Amino acid sequence: MATTLIIIFHVIVCIALMVIVLLQTGKGAEMGAAFGGASQTLFGGSGGSSFMSKLTTGAAVAFMITCILLSMASRHLMRSSKSIMDVQPPVTQQQTKAPAQPEVPDARPVSPAPSNK
Repeated sequence: MATTLIIIFHVIVCIALMVIVLLQTGKGAEMGAAFGGASQTLFGGSGGSSFMSKLTTGAAVAFMITCILLSMASRHLMRSSKSIMDVQPPVTQQQTKAPAQPEVPDARPVSPAPSNK
């Protein structure tokens, strides 16, 4: 149950991290504003970049923590289960019998039947 919750939270964090990274503007975006372009400050004059970088850092930390928790849960599950190489298949009745030899036709030439004339 706990593993399922971690997986759900992990998927949400992954999607949030992708969206946050895609919403960020590139380093050259301010250059367009310097030449008369409109300013694209959603979170204030200089607070936008620091807010988005803090949000990215938080999402990245949450992603790393969920990755570590999932790997620890996976390791715990792998210890409690047997390896597929350790499991012996049950011996069935067919496996203990010798394989049947296919019937091969006799290789001697057949002589023609004598005719009564």
